[in-house]
Order: sequence, then C-alpha cells, then structure tokens
Amino acid sequence: MSEQKVVICKDLKSELQDFLSSLKYDKLFILTDTNTKEKCFPLVEGVSAFQKAPIFVMEAGDMNKGLASLIQIWTILSNEGASRNSLLVNLGGGMITDMGGFAGATFKRGIRTINIPTTLMASVDAAVGGKTGINFNGLKNEIGSFYPPLCVFIDCEFLRTLDRDNILSGYAEMIKHGLISSIENYTSVMLYDVDTMNYSYLNSLVGQSVAVKERIVAEDPKEQGIRKALNFGHTIGHAFESLSFRKERPILHGHAVAAGIVSELYLSHKLCGFPMEKLSQVIYYIKEYYPAFFFDCTDYDTLYELMTHDKKNEGGIINFTLLGNVGDVRINQSVTKEKIVESLDFYRESFGV
Repeated sequence: MSEQKVVICKDLKSELQDFLSSLKYDKLFILTDTNTKEKCFPLVEGVSAFQKAPIFVMEAGDMNKGLASLIQIWTILSNEGASRNSLLVNLGGGMITDMGGFAGATFKRGIRTINIPTTLMASVDAAVGGKTGINFNGLKNEIGSFYPPLCVFIDCEFLRTLDRDNILSGYAEMIKHGLISSIENYTSVMLYDVDTMNYSYLNSLVGQSVAVKERIVAEDPKEQGIRKALNFGHTIGHAFESLSFRKERPILHGHAVAAGIVSELYLSHKLCGFPMEKLSQVIYYIKEYYPAFFFDCTDYDTLYELMTHDKKNEGGIINFTLLGNVGDVRINQSVTKEKIVESLDFYRESFGV
C-alpha cells in the first residue's frame, strides 16, 4: 500500500495548487456535501485547478454514507468520463472522505484521491490512514477497503465553521491518541480547554495527533497488529453509535467514542491494571465536556450483539484493545460478556444515566 503524504497547511490554496501542478491527470472532480459546499468550499474555490472541475454535492449526514450515495458517485464519474488517470478531491468531513475514498478505490479498480478534511474528526482520524468505507446493513463502515489518498491537506481554518458538538466529536479521537501514545501527548490533550477554542494551539495538537496515527499506520497499514491500537474506545463506542441510530436518536461518532473510552478504560483497569487515578481524570474531562449517552439494562443484549459485528473479532470472540497505562497498548484482549456488562454499568453509574 502506497504511503500517503500529510500536509499541515500554513497557506492552503498555494500548497494545494503547487501539489496539483506537480501531478499529471486528465480530469479533476470534487466531492463535497451540502454543508461543506456552503461553508468550506469558499476557502478553496480560488484554486485554479478547481475552476472548471465538476462538483458532486451529496446530502450531508452520516446516514447518507451508504450504497445509494456510492452508486450516485460512481454514476456521475462514469457519465462525466472519468478515467483511471483522473483525480477525485474529497472536500468534507469523515462521511465524504470515507465514501469518496471508497468510490476512488473501486471506480475502474482505482483512481487517485486527495482528502481535504473540513472537520476535526476527519482531520485527526477519518481522512488520515487510508481506511475507506460505507455503512451497510445498519452497521458502521461495514463495507470498505484500505486505499490511502495521494495527500491529505489539513487546515484548522476550516474548524471555525464547526459548532461545539462537532469540535468535541473530533476531540474524542485526540483523547484516544493521547491515551495510546505517551504521557506527554496525553497531558497536553487533557489540559486543553475546548471552550476557549485557541485555534493556534489546537493546530499544534492536531499535528501531534496526526503524527501518532501516521506512525502507527506506517508500521501496520492493514491492521494486522499494532494498528488495532487505534480502535481503542471503538468496540463499545461503535455499538453505542449503532444503538443511537436504531433508536432514531443519532449521536455524533466522537461522542459515542468518548462514551466507549470510559467503558473500555474500566475494562483496562479491571483486566490490565490501568491506574484508577488516570481513569478518574479521563472521566472527569469527558463528563465536563460531553453529553451523557442514555441507555438502560434492556439495551445490553442489543449492545453486545452489535459488538459481535466488530471487524477486529476473530472466531466469534469479541476482541478489545485495552491499556495497561498511558501508551501501554494491549491488543487482542478477549473479554467475557459479564465484564462487558460491568463496563456498561460503570458508564451509567459514572454519568448518572
């Protein structure tokens, strides 16, 4: 799998134009969504290579990251004469970079893509690392492929268009990166006050967070080993997210991950000796900024069933990534249903739900 380039931008337009000028392609296409077209496209529309590019505008929202939208993208690419030498620019949040990346991976067996993430979640997670996919059969990212973009251009100026909830959604992934990397990264993430929104300092934290993911992905591009560290908080987090959709009370991905981090840190404490002091610190931070996820004991069997669909599982056994301490990652940890139920109880008790 080819290595992707990541640019933490100082001058997005000029850096993007210089990169595009260095490439040879027959046609350039832009994929975005209704929100991004209005709020973020004005920041890049002056790029000369974009002047005559067809723009595909999808309906915003993760519920639209499915097969029907993917077919729509394939159809437009085909009707507009895209070839294997064409270039697809994915401008948007994780929904666009995931789905656009998968469209690029599969159209004519692969055309080149570039990601320009416009949300914090996409900047530190979805747009970086080469995972692409769509939701299917009620499950998050059930169909997809590893297909890294040529380049990812990250510019925190886009983040000024986000509301607090979406900032927090992306920040949950940064909390995860801090926990799985080093005490220095963990401390800097836990000291950041989301409500003050110092964009300059956030930009440096984003660079730090992306570096954590890049290092792990370079070591294990197809998730055979240590890349599973990036799934910390996600086995239970994805189940929370899927449950929220089933109940037609959808929550943002990062909010589900934040809740998943709490439950999986409990498992880490019980099974791997993760320090209670740090567990309490993380709970305090997440309670301060994130809304509680409401569920009750009647949802436990559904949540457990959703966890059985996790892509890390092998032989029907639910596999967790857990922590012995900050930076001490333990992959492929099997956990009994009894302990999983305990972790759900712990979340509800911690957040009073």
